[in-house]
Amino acid sequence: MNKNFGYILLLMMTAVFLYPDQSVSAQGIGKVEKWLAVGSLQNWYSSIGCEREEDGPIKAQQAGWRWPSPYLNQDMQAAIGLWIGAKNYTEPGGQKYDFKVVHCGPRPQTGGLVEFFPMQFDLIGKFDLPEILVDGEKTYADFEVTLDNVDAEQPYDQALFNVVNTQMGVTMKRKIFQTSYEYYDNIIVIEYTFINTGNVDQDDEIERTSGDLEDAYFYFQYRMAPCKETRILFGDPTAWGRNTLNDERGPYRNDSDNPDNFRFSYAWHGYYQDFSTWNNVGGPILETDAGKFGARIDDADTVGRLGSAQFPGVLTLHADKSVTDRSDDAEQPRTTGYIASNHELDYASSAFDPTQMASRYALMTKGHPEKSHAELITNGDFTGSKENPGKGSVDDAGYSFVNGYGPYNIPYGDSVKIVMVQASAGLSRDEAIRIGKMYKSGEINDVAKNEYVMQGKDSLYQTFKRATHVYENDWQFPELPRPPRSFEIYSRGGRIDLYWDVYSDGPVINGFEIYRSTTEHVDGYSDNKYYSKYELIAELPADSRSFIDTLLSPNTAYYYYILSVGDNVQGNTELNIPAHTLKSSRFYTQTYAPAYKKTKGQPTISDKVRVVPNPYISSARGSLLYPGEENKIVFVNISGECSIRIYSEIGELIQTIEHNDGSGSQDWFLTTSSNQIVVSGIYIAVIIDNITGDKEIVKFTILR
Repeated sequence: MNKNFGYILLLMMTAVFLYPDQSVSAQGIGKVEKWLAVGSLQNWYSSIGCEREEDGPIKAQQAGWRWPSPYLNQDMQAAIGLWIGAKNYTEPGGQKYDFKVVHCGPRPQTGGLVEFFPMQFDLIGKFDLPEILVDGEKTYADFEVTLDNVDAEQPYDQALFNVVNTQMGVTMKRKIFQTSYEYYDNIIVIEYTFINTGNVDQDDEIERTSGDLEDAYFYFQYRMAPCKETRILFGDPTAWGRNTLNDERGPYRNDSDNPDNFRFSYAWHGYYQDFSTWNNVGGPILETDAGKFGARIDDADTVGRLGSAQFPGVLTLHADKSVTDRSDDAEQPRTTGYIASNHELDYASSAFDPTQMASRYALMTKGHPEKSHAELITNGDFTGSKENPGKGSVDDAGYSFVNGYGPYNIPYGDSVKIVMVQASAGLSRDEAIRIGKMYKSGEINDVAKNEYVMQGKDSLYQTFKRATHVYENDWQFPELPRPPRSFEIYSRGGRIDLYWDVYSDGPVINGFEIYRSTTEHVDGYSDNKYYSKYELIAELPADSRSFIDTLLSPNTAYYYYILSVGDNVQGNTELNIPAHTLKSSRFYTQTYAPAYKKTKGQPTISDKVRVVPNPYISSARGSLLYPGEENKIVFVNISGECSIRIYSEIGELIQTIEHNDGSGSQDWFLTTSSNQIVVSGIYIAVIIDNITGDKEIVKFTILR
């Protein structure tokens, strides 16, 4: 057997990354997506090897790279593309190319499954995921995470293991991992290994049994658009990233603000010229989005909060110097800068078109620009410029930042390794509120506001400093106490009951903290939603397994999470980490379905049943409607088991509700049995006690 061919077989057999119960499929696995969602930064990843535009579990322009993830619509990722190229390449059939390039993104029609062949995509957790139930039903945001396996020895909470063959005969292995430790939970690490296997499709047969790769490059495009929340205020093109500004740092630049010579590119919400009501850098929210894109900004959240003050970025931690020198090459990436996001080469591609591949390879090997995109557009005035960030781009659609690693000469059977960090940082929620309020009141002007926004870059730098530190220490994160193994919340008459259990292994748990969404108005937060302000309501000993919550408003939605509390640890002043107590992550136990304190069921219902509010007026505000649940009325003083039949004024039955939870109240979200929103009018409800037969008839009015 050819020595290199035998090595290839060995590589393929061990491509399960030392997880013996996981295996690489002999015929590929197709395109699937999975989330990493244990920290404040959350993102989806695709089995094909990169995250293409509108190609994930959420078919939207902005989907993924969410930070800060407790809140809605924080998505900043529009697209990621990966191209792999080399010179003087020979196909298995003998066809020769001066330049060979295979493509995956940034658009779905750019390469993908015809050039990238996913073989393995497994999500491994450090422990089984907790079961979170509200009134007996699973609760999660807009996706449910399931594990493929568990490895208690891995130092991070979760890791995705991805193997992808390519039409070029390069097999890519990705390990993507994240910790829930609060001072590192805004980073996701990706370790790439690119192997010259000669496997050009989705089966286990090796088609190209020889041939080195000459001057190979690995080229990434990142189209960022911070962030989805403010698109609904400022305009649709901000979702494309037309107003995104991209900057970079590295040892090839003389930048005083990069004393550690980090190699990173980053982006932020630049000035969007088509919106002129106020300066939108940082996304100050001064009014609701009534009438725009579904009206998703709460009235409570119009104090000026900076809604797009995020700084997403990518840090290079390591890139092999060569196949014979595995030390870090400080000159990588060798190509940086920017590309028009609607560049003609970002559309339909071919791995057999010599002209196309030569043009793409030229982009991949372009080197460093004299100025970054942001410097070119603003002439260095990041806080005062009102120039269009998309100026000069194709279709005026904006720019993406790029990182290209190479050139590598990779003998048949050999490989190179690249390690990078995806991260996001910026102003804290409370700081974004404080600065935004000053801006709305006129206390600070546009430039001063923008200077505050740009402080977010310092937070990103601090994030990269922490990432570098833990990388140099072999990813040894502090081991956190396990979250509760289960967390169950039940709506009851006069209270809400909470129960939990714990894992049998893991660090010692010293106690628990329970947090609940507030119903009080808090500037800059939506009222009474799962992404509203939370407050600590209980600190309990380690042997506690339940809590009864009674200090609640009746028939009002509440959301919870519970933390396991561990040991106290020392801080690190260099990394700006204070002394603190280790705690599990809220993201394991956060509830996304409401629980209610219900009134107790009545023994008799005659002359007692009421409808609240009555009349229901959709335009009412404040206490006249239920906080955060404006499309709801409640039948109160009913029995614990009864049927509620709702009729229109002309006697048409529009909805039947079977009430059997023992409480004295029942919500109705103003929809018919066919899930249509009811119109203005007078309605009649007939309530019949299922045990006694007691009956009550009430009328109520709906005004829209």
